[in-house]
Amino acid sequence: MNNRTVVITGANSGIGRAAARALAAKGARVVLAVRDPAKGQAAAATMAGEVLVRRLDLADLASVRTFAEQFSDPIDVLINNAGLMVPPLGRTADGFELQLGTNHLGHFALTNLLLPQIRGRVVTVSSNGHRAGTIDFDDLNWERKPYRAFRAYAQSKLANLLFTAELQRRLTEAASPVRALAAHPGLAATNLIGHLDGEPLRRRLVHTVAVNFLAQSEEDGALPTLYAAVADLPGGSYAGPGGLLQGRGAPKLVGRSKAAQDAATARRLWLVSEDLTSVRFPLPATPARSR
Repeated sequence: MNNRTVVITGANSGIGRAAARALAAKGARVVLAVRDPAKGQAAAATMAGEVLVRRLDLADLASVRTFAEQFSDPIDVLINNAGLMVPPLGRTADGFELQLGTNHLGHFALTNLLLPQIRGRVVTVSSNGHRAGTIDFDDLNWERKPYRAFRAYAQSKLANLLFTAELQRRLTEAASPVRALAAHPGLAATNLIGHLDGEPLRRRLVHTVAVNFLAQSEEDGALPTLYAAVADLPGGSYAGPGGLLQGRGAPKLVGRSKAAQDAATARRLWLVSEDLTSVRFPLPATPARSR
């Protein structure tokens, strides 16, 4: 990774921090894009190599734009890692449901704003929870129906995979060498997994047992992200743990739900995301060759 620049969102904790530490140790110039710079500096202090900290709040599109405007260097790998998991109902600065706004729309805007300077790949971290997700275009932001935190989370993680698929389609159409990939960590013992206060008792008990007895470390949870970031994989690939139920184990290419393979939904979600964020795909399509 010598002479390569990697930007990682949410890299002050969990699998983002583990991935950043591993990449920095291999010679990458790593940029921790974090909401709290003090926590970012504390994380950076634990890493060897060139590690920079920049403020980025994905729940505020003004912050996303500021980050993109102030970061003009070429980027070899953008890792869309930051995320929220089943918080109480909340809204971003722009009025989006907090999980969709942070996990999907913030990264959607960031990626497109940075894309002209990305020269390698975009890796977006999803979850096996995407399998429970559906994209409710009639009420994406949970403004009318009763809020269900896990369903909102699953929708946002499904959106991550649909975003990756449509991004790769557009990159291919533009004849860009950049590749879009996705990864999921399996069941990793990070601070993200403990945010279940508003969930039913049964779900909280299941998660407690899973974390205590089944979860792998954040370092192992970061392996699919690293695999997607550096391995010779085709665009559109999805990496995850290769063990039982993709919960743990060495990374490999894994499958995704039927909903995550729906090209029409992916294109529709992209257009809706453009409207919501006022950010467009910046690369022109390559004109078709005349025969």
